[in-house]
Amino acid sequence: MVPPQELLFTSMQSLSLLCISLFIIFVLHSIAKRKSFSTSPEKLIPSPPKLPFIGNLHQLSLLFHQSLYSLSLKYAPIMLLQFGEVPCLIVSSSDVACAVMRTHDLALASRPSSVTTNILRFGDMAFEPYGENWKKLRKIFTIHLMSAKKVQSYTTIRDEEVGKLIVKITNHASLSSSNPIQLSKALFSFMMDVICRVVSGKFIIEEKKMYAMMQEVVEESFGLAGQVSIGDVFPSFSWLERLIGLSRSATRTKNKWNLFFEEVIQAHVERNKGEDNFVDILLSLKNDSSVNPDLTMNQMKGLLLNAFAAGIDTTYITIDWAMCELMKNPKIMKKLQEEVRGMVKKGDMVRSEDLNQMGYLRAVIKETLRLHPPIPVLPRESMEECEINGFAVPKGTKILINVWAIGREAKSWEAPEEFMPERFIGSQLDYNGNNFHFIPFGAGRRICPGIAFGSATAELALANMIHHFDWELPNGMTREEFDMSDSPGFSVHRKDELELVVKKTY
Repeated sequence: MVPPQELLFTSMQSLSLLCISLFIIFVLHSIAKRKSFSTSPEKLIPSPPKLPFIGNLHQLSLLFHQSLYSLSLKYAPIMLLQFGEVPCLIVSSSDVACAVMRTHDLALASRPSSVTTNILRFGDMAFEPYGENWKKLRKIFTIHLMSAKKVQSYTTIRDEEVGKLIVKITNHASLSSSNPIQLSKALFSFMMDVICRVVSGKFIIEEKKMYAMMQEVVEESFGLAGQVSIGDVFPSFSWLERLIGLSRSATRTKNKWNLFFEEVIQAHVERNKGEDNFVDILLSLKNDSSVNPDLTMNQMKGLLLNAFAAGIDTTYITIDWAMCELMKNPKIMKKLQEEVRGMVKKGDMVRSEDLNQMGYLRAVIKETLRLHPPIPVLPRESMEECEINGFAVPKGTKILINVWAIGREAKSWEAPEEFMPERFIGSQLDYNGNNFHFIPFGAGRRICPGIAFGSATAELALANMIHHFDWELPNGMTREEFDMSDSPGFSVHRKDELELVVKKTY
């Protein structure tokens, strides 16, 4: 038997050798990464001072989008940051965003991968590299789920589910006029129900076990999406993922999604009703080889994952932030109430057809999206070398477009930190990807395909909540005490879940 002292000495030797090896690998990779950028451009991209090995990681906080914004104000609207071994181009101005998303849109149309997304994704559209496969998936998703015609066909679903939300809030107000309602949770459940019906009819909602399974896996996925893996910033150390466990968590969540999709798809196959929901449409496309001969089961699951993950979170966040801003700004709340209540009779539901008359409501949603884009940082990756603002950008460069920062650009917005819906009144400014100082849904080939669906749902829910109820902050809280801090993550919620005292107006 080896004495404990020798075992300890041997272990220390091994650890020392490992550290030395890692140090050498680190240095070589850092030199290689710097060389790829320093030799290609004649004009050096502005870059904050870096530390050895970690690069600029020490200058970032958990509120990633805010850290990037602060650095851009100090250095430049286009910067090169070093995240460990990985160089990344940071875009924080509308002019540079236009160059990325319009001038060089095709060259920069791909998505960078990450350890977590590589595990979680199926054959999905969101993180698929740009190419023929992405075009096929995008076409299916857009035509059969998010086209203007399809969004219009969901009117009944939206009206019914908003009605259920109003009943839920009414019941709470009837039971207690002082205890706050957990509004964030209610809005999250509301969006789950809307997406479930659009994607799978009433099947998931009626099957309580399936509904609970979906809620669990959606929440897990949102939690994982905002986490950075060691392999993302130090690719040469990606083997450490097995020790740290993030990849294991992502694999468990992926397996849950797979089980969920298998059960949903199998149930639709057995029912064979051929309904006009997304699962049945995908099954019909898969079975019709003349239409989509290459649509695989894995790609079906990926498209369903895109519908659930993107459809629930981004719209729920928008409604939640809009209510937060209205509570923080009572004059704006009153003005919105006057518009909505002046157009719809007391006690009646606001219907989808009423929304076109509500210009101030639409302005409130737009201003919410300007200050609180649900996805504050949009990733791109270059497929070929190109020049942006005089800087040469090598092939394979990761690019992060800070939408949160662009919404606060001083040259584009008067009093950019203030919540002022009036700035959109009488303006043609929209979030359709043509105005690069207002891109909460992105622009170019990678623009979000669900803009019309998300906007219509958020507007209808908010209008009815304002029409039917008066709202107060809980526990005597003043609007000055109401915290509007962001939470960290890929999609940014308010740090604290929203709880409000609600009172019926009729």
